[in-house]
Amino acid sequence: MKGIILAAGKGTRLYPMTKPVCKPLLPVYDKPLIYYSIAVLMEADIRDIMIIIPPDEEQTFRKLLGDGSAFGVQITYAVQYVARGIADAFLVAEDFVQGDSACLILGDNIFYAKNLREKLMQAASNPNGATVFGYYVDDPRAFGVVEFDENGTAISLEEKPKHPKSNYIIPGLYFYDADVLALAKTLQPSARGELEITDLNRLYLESGKLQVIPLESDFVWMDAGTADSLLESAQTIKQIQDDTGRYVACLEEIAYRHGYLSETQVNQAGKTLHSTLYGQYLQCISAE
Repeated sequence: MKGIILAAGKGTRLYPMTKPVCKPLLPVYDKPLIYYSIAVLMEADIRDIMIIIPPDEEQTFRKLLGDGSAFGVQITYAVQYVARGIADAFLVAEDFVQGDSACLILGDNIFYAKNLREKLMQAASNPNGATVFGYYVDDPRAFGVVEFDENGTAISLEEKPKHPKSNYIIPGLYFYDADVLALAKTLQPSARGELEITDLNRLYLESGKLQVIPLESDFVWMDAGTADSLLESAQTIKQIQDDTGRYVACLEEIAYRHGYLSETQVNQAGKTLHSTLYGQYLQCISAE
């Protein structure tokens, strides 16, 4: 399975913060926002990753992430020159996907749960169709909304409805089988001129191949797209780390625990950052 991170948004809702740097590179507490998306893919055992970026930003991303080898993964980059919607990510990544199954995550979404890996592996194990998640929110009007029947089966999808049929939204994490590229190519722009991810999911729904996994109330999902949500996300991450004593989205730790990096490699990464709490944490986990 290939992993795609859509990180090409201009982040206009965060101006002037995002004038000199694109949104996925902004800090969320002690790590860049993009780390949280990469961490989700790594927890799903996805190691071949493409990051879709804005024009003129590849050097900045490479300075932070390189080719991914520091985290035991392979990272490549592709530019989305014109923002044409979330589903356009598959057209940008056409050569990368090459008929494989794929997981798409939005570069400003943060996911955390004690059983996160279990949920991700459940989604990734679906060989035929698509798997997405249902997350309860008080006001779903700004999102793609899923409606369930009395048996908990998804029966309809709507994009940013004025009158939502449920309070369950589909956050920015999607797992697809090998048909996704062919289906994405059939999409037509919506009224707002975008290739909607909801329309892609609806194709799977109409063919009876869309699985929606409801997320429990203790599951944390954050969309760090505004100044307030960016701050709230940072505060939440700090609280989780303080409470658990473990870092969230520490890529070197995930790589170490999944066997992508050796104890020596993690310890060396910690020594490189020895003057920071992050570096000291790496040295501690490599000694466990």
